[in-house]
Amino acid sequence: MTTSSTGFTVWLTGMNGAGKTTLAKYLAGRFNALGRPVEVLEGNETAELFAKGLGETKEERNLLVKRLGYTARGITRAQGVAIVPALSPYRDARDQLRREIGRFVEVFVDCPVEVLISRDTTGRYKKAMTGEIPNFVGITDPYEPPSNPEVVVRTDSEAVAEAADRIFQSLLDLGYLRGEEVHLLAGKSMKRGKPGKKTKGAKPADIRTGTTPKPAPAAAKPAAKPEAKAKAAPAARRPDKSGSKARPAARAAKTVKAAKKKAK
Repeated sequence: MTTSSTGFTVWLTGMNGAGKTTLAKYLAGRFNALGRPVEVLEGNETAELFAKGLGETKEERNLLVKRLGYTARGITRAQGVAIVPALSPYRDARDQLRREIGRFVEVFVDCPVEVLISRDTTGRYKKAMTGEIPNFVGITDPYEPPSNPEVVVRTDSEAVAEAADRIFQSLLDLGYLRGEEVHLLAGKSMKRGKPGKKTKGAKPADIRTGTTPKPAPAAAKPAAKPEAKAKAAPAARRPDKSGSKARPAARAAKTVKAAKKKAK
């Protein structure tokens, strides 16, 4: 696989339930298939390591962002890809990360609140709206959207693959990815098998899973139509001595009569 000489951080910010984690995992799967070292700073392990002991005040939330950003910066400097799906609700903390990391791509994962509420299976949004959950970002605490993000994703109307391709394009425009890498990330020209060996009918591998789709079965040839029975052509008719065309039976009778006359 092709490798790049640059590392970078993709920071996904947005409200709870907007789809940050789903997009992060999708991006990581495609980078893995490309052969790039990638880390997703999310999940139970990350929470245990970075968020343990922290509450939900602005200072504590910014401290979590700072811890995640410190790790992302180390991955970036080691030529890796850091993908961070984090609520990170305050603009000044994210802007500070941009200055510290340098190779930083901010992706605003946007989604209308009414859609977030309809998606919420835990009921946290409704509880926050009734005051049962204090300090809930986007309801009782503010969420500050990015002022100038590299990419804006609308998860209420945009497919994950489409959003990912626009992120890859942004990375290309910034010089963090090469054109051939984006070409592969888009799922083109990635074939399995030995280099240089062409397989007849081979299809590009799926960048998301690394598997090659099975070729479609060849279409069955239509059964040959039964040939029409050829009509027997009438026997050629030879003209008799008189020049007229005699029927076969008439000619046979004439031959027998001639033979009897000769025998006498």
